[in-house]
Amino acid sequence: MIEVNGVQHMQNSQGHLVPVDRVDPVDKLRDETVRELIDMAKGLSGGLREGRTKMLDAVAAFVSISGEQYGSKVGGEKGNVTLHSYDGSLKVQRAMQDRITFDERLQAARTLINECLRDWSEGANANLRAIVDAAWETDRDGNVSTSRILGLRAIKVKDDERWDQAMKALTDSMQVVYSKSFIRVYEKDAYGEFQPIPLDIAKV
Repeated sequence: MIEVNGVQHMQNSQGHLVPVDRVDPVDKLRDETVRELIDMAKGLSGGLREGRTKMLDAVAAFVSISGEQYGSKVGGEKGNVTLHSYDGSLKVQRAMQDRITFDERLQAARTLINECLRDWSEGANANLRAIVDAAWETDRDGNVSTSRILGLRAIKVKDDERWDQAMKALTDSMQVVYSKSFIRVYEKDAYGEFQPIPLDIAKV
């Protein structure tokens, strides 16, 4: 509510101030309902965020303590980890995912690859060209697929130094922008299969 000259107003979607007594009752009720639900969602989201932080901290602390038994100072916050309860019925997984991007050296790799394909075009398997071309396809934002680009390194080419140089340029162009940590928790069902404990409100 916004008070103007002693009169309560509500702001509509166009940014106009409308006196409360001129707002349809159902519009008022809708507004109240939406705001209550959003407040509830923010509370749930905040609780999940806090819980995720505590769970990641707990896993990191345990990994460090476990490593100290062997005189090893293990980096507790890095790497994938799976922890089981003593009876094996519960499981906690910490998964790390790197966000990878490529710098300008990727274009050098592409140029060398295209040179190779041009020279190999006579008598070469067309499937190879299709695989390589697909790797350079971009999404709506103009970004290439990281998995497809990295998949080029699995193609084995013999006796062509340009391909080796292209793969080196590709590898050197990789930049880890950030790493994100995920926590997944599971418990065994009546059939002995691990089932995820949902932390996504849509899956509860």
